[in-house]
Amino acid sequence: MAGAESFIAVIPARHASSRLPGKPLAEIAGEPMVAHVWRRAGESGASRVVVATDDERIRDALVPIGAEVVMTRADHPSGTDRLAEVAERLGLSDDAVLVNVQGDEPLIPPVLIDQVAARLFDDPEASIATLAEPISDVETLFNPNAVKVVRALSGRALYFSRAPIPWDRDAFASRPEMLETDAWLRHIGLYAYRVGFLADYRDWPPSPLERLEQLEQLRALHHGHAIQVALARVPHPAGVDTEEDLVRVRELLDDRGHRGGS
Repeated sequence: MAGAESFIAVIPARHASSRLPGKPLAEIAGEPMVAHVWRRAGESGASRVVVATDDERIRDALVPIGAEVVMTRADHPSGTDRLAEVAERLGLSDDAVLVNVQGDEPLIPPVLIDQVAARLFDDPEASIATLAEPISDVETLFNPNAVKVVRALSGRALYFSRAPIPWDRDAFASRPEMLETDAWLRHIGLYAYRVGFLADYRDWPPSPLERLEQLEQLRALHHGHAIQVALARVPHPAGVDTEEDLVRVRELLDDRGHRGGS
């Protein structure tokens, strides 16, 4: 992707984590986890890949392998707020596009990074683009850690929730054992933003729905901004939230004989 449709991939990486402290530096196949994410992002069509962190230990682990690192404040309430600071520090124009690649996804397919950027370019009036995938099992649908999204015919998001939306009035009178259709969508936390929107977002206080659901994208919907949601072209591997996830990813990458996830 080049010219008018170029984008920058930004990887927010915080050392603090309630469930897995020091997560970005967790060793996987000989490198910190965040290095694997950086390499994956480098395989996308991004014109530039930047790691945004508030911790010198993360910077010091990445600079020797050639990564570009931007130091940010430690008090951002969300990754989106951190990206707004990055855009300001890099002096980016309002029409520039940033893709937020989560720092705990060492298996992220580069094609999804390209897809979410392309989706934003496809809808000039949208401020954000993101991805989703069908939910096929009851456990995921009723899991509050799996965020659900409902879309309009245009592909724009109507709402995001930790609840099982849409609610099947008849089938969900009692918890079903299986799902009859793939009408439910799980949100994938990969975002593309226009820089001009990020400047506005940073100045808004968290919205009431955002506080209730603990979902930062609801701040954008609260203020009337459009979010495009595309169905992921390839399966999205789970990220690393827990020690069990870390063990799983280590085993997978070790079995592949990978170094750096490429």
